[in-house]
Amino acid sequence: MAELTPRQIVRELDRYIIGQDEAKKSVAIALRNRYRRSMVAESMRDEISPKNILMIGPTGVGKTEIARRLAKLVGAPFIKVEATKFTEVGYVGRDVESIVRDLVENAIRMVKDEHVKRVQPRAQVLAEDRLVTLMVHPPKKSASNPLDFLLGKKQEEQPSQEEQQKLSGKRDELRQQLLRGELEDHELEIEVEEAAPSLEVGGSSISIGDMMGNMMPKKTKLRRVKVKDARKILMQEESDKLIDQDAVQEEAILRAEQHGIVFIDEIDKIAGHRAGSGPDVSREGVQRDILPIVEGSTVNTKYGPVKTDYMLFIAAGAFHVAKVSDLIPELQGRFPVHVQLKSLTREDFQRILTQPDNALTLQYKALLAVDKVLLDFEDSAIEAIAEAAYTANETAEDIGARRLHAVFEQLLEDISFNAGDEDMPPVELKINGDYVRKHLRGENKPQDMKKYIL
Repeated sequence: MAELTPRQIVRELDRYIIGQDEAKKSVAIALRNRYRRSMVAESMRDEISPKNILMIGPTGVGKTEIARRLAKLVGAPFIKVEATKFTEVGYVGRDVESIVRDLVENAIRMVKDEHVKRVQPRAQVLAEDRLVTLMVHPPKKSASNPLDFLLGKKQEEQPSQEEQQKLSGKRDELRQQLLRGELEDHELEIEVEEAAPSLEVGGSSISIGDMMGNMMPKKTKLRRVKVKDARKILMQEESDKLIDQDAVQEEAILRAEQHGIVFIDEIDKIAGHRAGSGPDVSREGVQRDILPIVEGSTVNTKYGPVKTDYMLFIAAGAFHVAKVSDLIPELQGRFPVHVQLKSLTREDFQRILTQPDNALTLQYKALLAVDKVLLDFEDSAIEAIAEAAYTANETAEDIGARRLHAVFEQLLEDISFNAGDEDMPPVELKINGDYVRKHLRGENKPQDMKKYIL
C-alpha cells in the first residue's frame, strides 16, 4: 500500500472500469488514507476512522466493480451484501451481524491460502513420501471401535524389520518413477476423513463435530483415486498440519478489522416512509440495525470478537424512487462522502468494448476460437454495438453496461449455435456495422408508445 498513490490506484481501476472518475477518486483517497493512518502516531491512530462512501447511480455503471477491484488491488478482505436480504431483529431473515461474520470467513480463507503457498514446497515433499508409502503398503480397511480409541488401544500392526528392509528398495524405485511422472494415472486406495454431519441454523452450516469439541475420533473411508488426484489430497492434508491455525485466525481478524471492505448494495431499497405499516414496516429497523455496525461495534464470531470501527463501508443505490434524505439521519452521517455516478454514453460503451483488460469483445473471441471461429470486430461494428446498447437503455430500462451482454448474445446467437462441429475447418469471420444492424433490428425498432396512453 505504501507504493500505491491515489493516482496509481485510479490508473489501475481504469484498466477495468470506464469513466466514473469522481467515484474512482473518492475510493482511491479512502484507500490511501488507510496507509496514512497506519503511519501516524499510535495515540492519534485510534481517533482516525475511515470516511465511508455512498455511491448514487443507476445499475450497471460500475459501482460494485469499483469496490471489488479496489479490494483485489490491495488484497483486502471484501464482501458484497444486499441490504434487502436483511430484516429487523424480530423478523424472519438474516441478521446484520452476519455481514461481519462472512467478512471474517473471507479473511480466514484469504490468509489460509497465503500460508498454504508458503509451506507448499515442504507439503509437496511430505505428500510424495506418503504416496510412496501408500503404494508400497496400501491401507487396510478395519472397523474402528470408539471404545478402543478412548482407552488408547491401537490396532495397527507395525511391519517387522525384515519386511521394512525388503520394502526400502521398492520405495526408492517408486519414488524415481513418481518424479519422472510415470505413475500419474496409476490408481491407488487412500484413506480420507469423512465430512462430519452438519446442521443448518439461520442460513449457516454448523458442524456437529465442532459442537462436541472433536471428542469423538474422526471417521475415515477409503477412496480409490489416481496418483495425480491423491497428491492433491495429501498436499492439502500436509499443508493443514504445517500451518499454524491460531496464527491464521489472528492475522485474519486483524486484516478484517483494519483493512476489511464491506459493500452494501441496494441501500435505497431500505429507505422508505417513516412510521409506516404493512410489508415495508421493517425498513427503518434494518437501517437502525446496520447503524451500529457502520458506526463501530464488536461482533462475536466463532473466531473471537471482531471490531468494525476501522472497516471501510461503501454503500450504493440507484435512488430512483427514494432519496438519500429518506435514510435515517444517523445513517446518512456515517456516509459523509457522496458520489454521483453517471449513466453510460455511446462513447463510454465504445471504450468498454475496446479498452479494459479482457473486454467483452476479447471474451467472445476467445470463447468462439475454441470452436474454430475466429472473430474480428471492425470499428464500424464497435460503433454499431455501442449505439444499439445506448438506444436500448434510452428507450427501455437503463441497465448500464449489462445491456452489452444482451446485445452480444443476440448478435452472435446464430454463430454460437452453428459452431462446434468436429469436421468444421477454421473460419475467419469479420463483423462490421452492417452485420450488427442487420442482426439487431429488434433492439433498434421504435418502441410502441400506445401502452402509455390512457
